[in-house]
Amino acid sequence: MSDIAELKAEMRREALRQRAGMSADADALEAFTALFFQHVPLEPETVVAAYWPKEREFDVGPVIEEILKRGSVLCLPVVEKDSKILTFAAWDGQDSLVKGAFGVMHPPLNEGTRRVEPDVVIVPLLAFDRRGYRLGYGGGYYDATLADLRSRKRVLAVGAGYALRACLFNLPIDAHDVRLDLVITPQQVYTY
Repeated sequence: MSDIAELKAEMRREALRQRAGMSADADALEAFTALFFQHVPLEPETVVAAYWPKEREFDVGPVIEEILKRGSVLCLPVVEKDSKILTFAAWDGQDSLVKGAFGVMHPPLNEGTRRVEPDVVIVPLLAFDRRGYRLGYGGGYYDATLADLRSRKRVLAVGAGYALRACLFNLPIDAHDVRLDLVITPQQVYTY
């Protein structure tokens, strides 16, 4: 394991330990949702990839609800076997979600599944720095996916997290790490 990988693993363990005691109350979720829609332009045809929070990830449920109300296309990530690149299944909020790889919740996959490419990707994070880099779970799925999407189109990457996850120092990065465009917390929007 490289020095950067070891440092990231240590930081990840600490971030997970700290996040275990965090949660967002209704006011914080409302503030986050308001900031999201003030800073992320959405048209009816905009495809937005969100995530269904697991464990103590920041809850973007109110944003998901509002996206569905506004009529934009909402999708959730699907982890495909043998690929680091996430695919995305459109979801109208009606079908019950199913648990996929790594506990990632997504719409049922069948002949009626509509696969889409997002224009906006809401990305969970364990920590983020002042340059727009994030610390995730270490699988590299979002980095690979954002790089792949950006090779074909303009994609807005929006980190979602607790303000306490902001690092005052630069996170260690590898060549494959992808910078976010924005990070939104209930208290503030960081633009990169």
